[in-house]
Amino acid sequence: MEVKLKAPAKINLSLDVLGKRPDGYHELSTVMQTVDLYDEITLTQNDSGAVTVSCDYEGVPCDDRNICAKAAYRFFDYCRLPVSGVHIDIQKTIPTQAGLAGGSSDGAAVIVGMNYLFNTKLSPKEMLDIGERVGADVPFCMEGGTKLCTGIGGTMKKVPSLHGVQIVICKPDTVSVSTAEAYQKVDALAKHPCYTDEMVKALYTRDMFTICATIFNDFELALQIPEVNEIKKIMLGCKARGAGMSGSGSAVFAIFTSERKAKQCVEALKADYPKTFLCKPIKNGCAVE
Repeated sequence: MEVKLKAPAKINLSLDVLGKRPDGYHELSTVMQTVDLYDEITLTQNDSGAVTVSCDYEGVPCDDRNICAKAAYRFFDYCRLPVSGVHIDIQKTIPTQAGLAGGSSDGAAVIVGMNYLFNTKLSPKEMLDIGERVGADVPFCMEGGTKLCTGIGGTMKKVPSLHGVQIVICKPDTVSVSTAEAYQKVDALAKHPCYTDEMVKALYTRDMFTICATIFNDFELALQIPEVNEIKKIMLGCKARGAGMSGSGSAVFAIFTSERKAKQCVEALKADYPKTFLCKPIKNGCAVE
């Protein structure tokens, strides 16, 4: 038996790192948004008695280090099932090491797909419980839409959706960010008011000017990546309403209310930055095709 799933990317409309917790994790306040940029995950049952992984993207580990394999083992453990033969094939479109949660979304898709494949009839909450044990962004990637995420990212609250806009995403090839290094630099920042609180208010009032003016990311502030600043400059020069870095980087996104201007921005970026995509916000997370 086989099942195919679409695993969407996410962007952070705002991302405040509120401080380090006693357990070593960081307290976050962020508004996350899924977009229609997808990896495709195919799960196939077999008689091998093992979890195996393949991927068309160089540099992605195809062994038990892969988040998809970890998600499969967590699923078997949670359901108290013996490990059964399943092959996970990952067709990547979402750039890696970009702050777009490509890996987390792939892992989320595996949990959704395993529930379908093994007919375990898990509730959405049970699948979220498994996701929390796999990674901080995994529960959000399962649900998707527009959510205020707090704690280490797993406490979610639905907020009014971002709609009627075009989103341009651009990942510079030459820059990949170490998350550990990024957090060290964020820890050294001076304290500031929480932008996420303002983003949530702006989403409730549907004030596009304030939504775009409130795009903020502590990692962008702390890392000051030259390529990110250059891409933002091009995006804003193409009349983006607002732009910012996603996650711990290094992908940059811009919001447009004009499809024509968004397409012009993609053309302006594509020659120097091949990993440039035109997207729209979506209201869902991982789904069986």
